[in-house]
Amino acid sequence: MILCTRFGHNRRAVGLNALECPRCQSRMRLQSGWRALMRIAVIEFPLQNNRTSLKMSKASGLLPDLKVEMIIHLVDGTYELFRHFYGIRRFRKTDPPFGAVAGVLNMIVKMIEDGATHVGVATDHVIESFRNSLWPDYKTGTGLEPALLAQFHPLEEALTAMGVVVWPMVELEADDALASAAHIAAEDDRVQKVCIWTPDKDLAQCVVGNRVVQVDRRSGQIRDEDRVRAKYGVLPMFIPDYLALVGDASDGYPGLPGLGPKTAAALINRYGAIEQFPVAVLNQQNVERALLFKNLATLRIDAPLFKNVDDLRWSGPRSSFAELAKKIDDARLVTRVAHLQARSMS
Repeated sequence: MILCTRFGHNRRAVGLNALECPRCQSRMRLQSGWRALMRIAVIEFPLQNNRTSLKMSKASGLLPDLKVEMIIHLVDGTYELFRHFYGIRRFRKTDPPFGAVAGVLNMIVKMIEDGATHVGVATDHVIESFRNSLWPDYKTGTGLEPALLAQFHPLEEALTAMGVVVWPMVELEADDALASAAHIAAEDDRVQKVCIWTPDKDLAQCVVGNRVVQVDRRSGQIRDEDRVRAKYGVLPMFIPDYLALVGDASDGYPGLPGLGPKTAAALINRYGAIEQFPVAVLNQQNVERALLFKNLATLRIDAPLFKNVDDLRWSGPRSSFAELAKKIDDARLVTRVAHLQARSMS
């Protein structure tokens, strides 16, 4: 049973989304949306009238002494760095030297405060990757603002000092690291859910049922397999084919002329992968181009990032964190992180 926060009574489960105190009939709604993904506990409430039990999931902190199943949180550090850098510009005329770094760290701390236990962050140590050798117009660091570029490596150093696992990618991209980490984590039976925190459409290919999901903090959406199909018109496994046909401007490849999202989705749903398209659907030149773009869009899942998901458990900062927090001009981070470390040890 659950302690009633209002009167010290006990609460009982009422359906899957609420708890009720049988003595005062007050109710508590369970967290929903992406915040409920922080930490999930599976609880069995015996039912008095039969021999079965009611299983439910709920956010961390509501029930004591429960078996907590793992949720793995994989964060696109490069995207978050961009998001915080340009977010600061909406309110300030100058760029703080480490403003975006501090923003990302605060976001990770908030995740841990909300109950996240296993976190990994992928970053692009350099912008260019092996894909630049496959397609000359693939994205590069050209035109990247110096004030933003100067915060790439400090972010990696700051995350490491805070005790967060970080994967600085060279040759492969941060997206490949997220895909590889999701693949490794999903193979562990102890993992209940893998959450990939990025809105990037190419990461939609990693979604598996409702166990590996994509979390778009910007829109507040949690995309499982059904929502990926609703958004793009195809199953997650066909996202590389879809992007090959329609293109991805953010990555620098154009897709095939005359093929929009609806036509691309219709072709894929009719024929399957590009390799299965009849010859008459795409001419030979377009087939070759589409397969090249599909290769660009296909994320690698074989990066040897870690062997055990236990490696992703946050247990506290390194001794260098206090000095680093001072450097990025956010001393309050030290207090928050110290409180979290004490909580994790209690």
